[in-house]
Amino acid sequence: MDTKNSRLRHYTGEGIEVSYDAQRCIHVAECLRGLPAVFDRARRPWILPSAASNDATAEVVARCPSGALHFARTDGGATEKPPEQATIVPTRGGPLYVRGCVRLRLSDGSTLLEDSRLALCRCGQSRNKPFCDNAHRASSFADPGAVESGGEPGATGEGLSITAIDDGPLLVKGSFTLRGADGQGPFHATEVELCRCGASSTKPFCDGSHERIGFRSENPSDDRSG
Repeated sequence: MDTKNSRLRHYTGEGIEVSYDAQRCIHVAECLRGLPAVFDRARRPWILPSAASNDATAEVVARCPSGALHFARTDGGATEKPPEQATIVPTRGGPLYVRGCVRLRLSDGSTLLEDSRLALCRCGQSRNKPFCDNAHRASSFADPGAVESGGEPGATGEGLSITAIDDGPLLVKGSFTLRGADGQGPFHATEVELCRCGASSTKPFCDGSHERIGFRSENPSDDRSG
């Protein structure tokens, strides 16, 4: 997890601390359903890490698909470890769920984030690119997230690099498994371009449609055209 993020809020309990990044939360509500004693939006503070056992709190935090939630143990308990094999799942009508030891980069090679869980936009409409912000819900994006089996597994343990190409796709490098929203596949790869403009006819892969539709990767707040 990127511990330098100034947007993080920290909630400290006895032997465990939970951090929360509101700008990456996509309100899947795994935490609310999984442990309402700890996570309650109607309460302030809304996270009480010690309202359940530290093991239970850690287990539910690890379900957060966007990486908005993370935990740190100070009681000697097990820390969160990314899976040995990285996985990417295009969700039905929604973002790419990424799990693994992931470095998210910008086109200039700079590192935007290092994390073990990400939800990346693939509808092209997010105002928080390359992250999902639930814009797919208000758009006509309705891709089923299907994946055909294929490819060859690569060596594990190398980590995953994802580069958000300016006005283009997500370039993924490193051994990973691509699985469909309904469990289809798997497709194994070590380098692939994944669509993030929402228009590809070969989703989740890029087919160059970003050029045809004039996809812009800048968010409205940081548009540099003027």
